[in-house]
Amino acid sequence: MADLDALRGKCEALAEELADAALDLLHEAVEGDAEAGRVEKRVTRARRAVEKAGGLLSAAAGAD
Repeated sequence: MADLDALRGKCEALAEELADAALDLLHEAVEGDAEAGRVEKRVTRARRAVEKAGGLLSAAAGAD
């Protein structure tokens, strides 16, 4: 299941990158960029989906 562990790690790294991007977008939104606020919501949804995928992979690796 090493492949699943590697994929889970990639999901975790991607989730961190998405969180950083969302934070940057929030800063832009606070400064008055309305579009950045809308994009931040989508990026946050994507981060949650990636985190969920990582969790599912973790559960799958533990099931074996």
